[in-house]
Amino acid sequence: MTQQQIQAIFDGTVITIEITAVSVVLGFILAMFVALGRLSKNRIIRGISWFYIWFFRGTPLLLQLFMVFYAVPIIYLDYTGQTLNMDPMVTSYITYTLNTTAYMAEIIRAAIESIPEGQMEAAKALGMTYGQAMRRIIIPQTYRRLVAPIGNELIILLKDTSLVSSIALSDLLRTTRTLANSSGSWLYYVYAAAIYLFMTTLLQLGTDQLEKRLGVYERR
Repeated sequence: MTQQQIQAIFDGTVITIEITAVSVVLGFILAMFVALGRLSKNRIIRGISWFYIWFFRGTPLLLQLFMVFYAVPIIYLDYTGQTLNMDPMVTSYITYTLNTTAYMAEIIRAAIESIPEGQMEAAKALGMTYGQAMRRIIIPQTYRRLVAPIGNELIILLKDTSLVSSIALSDLLRTTRTLANSSGSWLYYVYAAAIYLFMTTLLQLGTDQLEKRLGVYERR
């Protein structure tokens, strides 16, 4: 490979990592609120949270990308009469964050519900509010339960970033496909596979180590 080709693959890999990192961080923060909304006693909040999760888990990620990239500018034009050009990178951040939020919210909700209800009752008996009990007692106990499923979601998210090539964003897959088409060599797909495997393996190893470390404190 030439220096320019190596740089192109590197730049595509960086874009893939950036989308994954931004989406998982923002998605986790939003997922906490959506998960608590699903557990809320308020029917309206619970219903909105349920609808959000139902929509984003029930529709294809590629469709969600197209809705943000193509449909939003059309809607904006219809209502304002002005054009709106969606940046592919911004579109990716928005779409993957919203999608990841839905999946992580269900993971967090399940982890919270796995904690015995008696602990919440005991916290309230000590004079804690619902919010204090969640922050100090319930949520800290869910950390180890969250590591494995969130690690899996992170790996899936990393691989699903390949869909951004459909909106002309030069991620790792689009870059290697362009190089393969221009050179007529299939080896570029092998390079892409090796890079994806390397990144997902690092994530898996990191998840396993974190789960073991948190498990030590849980067994004591």
